[in-house]
Amino acid sequence: MVASQIHLVRHGEVYNPSRVLYGRIPGFGLSDRGHRMAEAAAAELRSMERPVTRIIASPLQRTQESAEPIAQAFDLPIENDSRLIEPSNYFEGRQMRRALRNPRHWYAVRNPRKPSWGEPYVQIAERMTAAIHDAWESTESGDVVLVSHQLPIWMAHSSILGIPLHHDPRKRRCALSSITTFEHSGRRFSEIGYSEPALLLTADALDVGAV
Repeated sequence: MVASQIHLVRHGEVYNPSRVLYGRIPGFGLSDRGHRMAEAAAAELRSMERPVTRIIASPLQRTQESAEPIAQAFDLPIENDSRLIEPSNYFEGRQMRRALRNPRHWYAVRNPRKPSWGEPYVQIAERMTAAIHDAWESTESGDVVLVSHQLPIWMAHSSILGIPLHHDPRKRRCALSSITTFEHSGRRFSEIGYSEPALLLTADALDVGAV
């Protein structure tokens, strides 16, 4: 037996008053609104009436905190998988707009198709799809929730749908605390759902943590 569905949940809003790209920098947890977003994602998963049997999260603080209300909702422990982590990024700790005004940083954006400023898209897609496959194969029954970050989730989406990995970062369909659902049918995964349970909280939310 294997898992039924895989739900990729993005973390909620992060407390980031300096508006820096926090990437993998430790100490960036959820804001008060981010906690409410995470609770909305947990409530949405409960409303699906799906048999969730595992919760696996990126080791970063914001994803661990986003996984907590889901763990409480289903009375399950939170497992960790480093493959779900945010990609490395040259601009970590900097304000992106300010950094791009400085010519000494332009070398980092010389190749947006790779991208040159961080972990290659191909590598992100490979580790994310491996994490999804492993979660599916190692779960005896029920659904698995994977709590991750915007770019890794978008790379999983693009890889599974067979669309180009390079893209405009401003056009990712992966809102804060959104849920992207995959199901294995035949020989491959297919995307069967996307929802934004925290939509009413995202209107003026701060979302500048990564590229």
